[in-house]
Amino acid sequence: MGIVVEHVSKRFGNFLAVDDVSLTIPTGSLVALLGPSGSGKSTLLRLIAGLETPDTGKIWLTGQDATHRQVQERNIGFVFQHYALFKHMTVRQNIAFGLEVRKVPKQRIKQRVETLLELVQLQGLGDRYPHQLSGGQRQRVALARALAVEPQVLLLDEPFGALDARVRQELRAWLRRLHDEMHVTTVFVTHDQEEAMELSDQIVVIHKGRVEQVGTPAEIYDHPATPFVMSFIGPVNVLPGNAGLLQRQGLDMGHGQAFLRPHDIIISTNPEEAHTPARIQRLLHLGPEVRLELTLEDGQTLMAQIDRQRFAQLQLQPHQQVYVRPREARCFPLNYSI
Repeated sequence: MGIVVEHVSKRFGNFLAVDDVSLTIPTGSLVALLGPSGSGKSTLLRLIAGLETPDTGKIWLTGQDATHRQVQERNIGFVFQHYALFKHMTVRQNIAFGLEVRKVPKQRIKQRVETLLELVQLQGLGDRYPHQLSGGQRQRVALARALAVEPQVLLLDEPFGALDARVRQELRAWLRRLHDEMHVTTVFVTHDQEEAMELSDQIVVIHKGRVEQVGTPAEIYDHPATPFVMSFIGPVNVLPGNAGLLQRQGLDMGHGQAFLRPHDIIISTNPEEAHTPARIQRLLHLGPEVRLELTLEDGQTLMAQIDRQRFAQLQLQPHQQVYVRPREARCFPLNYSI
């Protein structure tokens, strides 16, 4: 048993930050709480950590009711976005801090600190101070400090949000390898869809204080449960369900809303049966892929995406007329709020 959240709600004044959330996080898993700013994901993380107390509901950690336990009693490691390292302490002293508070024998502390320095790839930097480290190195120190006390659960609140894109990418890969080695039940908060897809075993999509969907990255992307999940996880086109583009393919979805991924739009330079004319307004080169901003004959705008090989075959240019058809689309009722 890892973490179980049972009908938990939390209100701050008139604002309902977490609204009747129930959730099970398996032992040893790496789970992302994903959602936009203000969705309640950080509040939920703080409730699990014991930094906030739920108004209603219960929180279970490793099979024990931890709803009203103090932070110190939960055996949780917590890593903040901005590191929260002690500036006057060296790297070694920062990592050792939690162990010293618990009065662990000095020799055991020394061994544990050296092991963690190697684990987080900071050998030789133990005597430096936080201001002498890069942002990525400081974040690794924060992780080592959280792991020092051998927590049953590791919680990370936007752990890479303060870092530049290249360092974020490196640390994501490093954290995944670290988790696969240690198997500590880990929950991290992010608003970055790519980060959640790359790192996690499961994604919990949160919106307006409620859980919209829980699933693997593939399940969340390929089988979104709601319009919000579909629109939040990756780019998407939203069309009327009875748009001509869909009707030509026998995909008329009535009065609902049709959601199409850009890579599910097939591009051709030759008019073919059941293809809709469109004009290229703009070409965006995105490394291995090219994004096309299109305008259909009825004025509807559309975004398509193809790989560079297909782009080279078609020899596409701005303002060129092309022909498009959807490979597939997903429909949701009009009254389904995003």
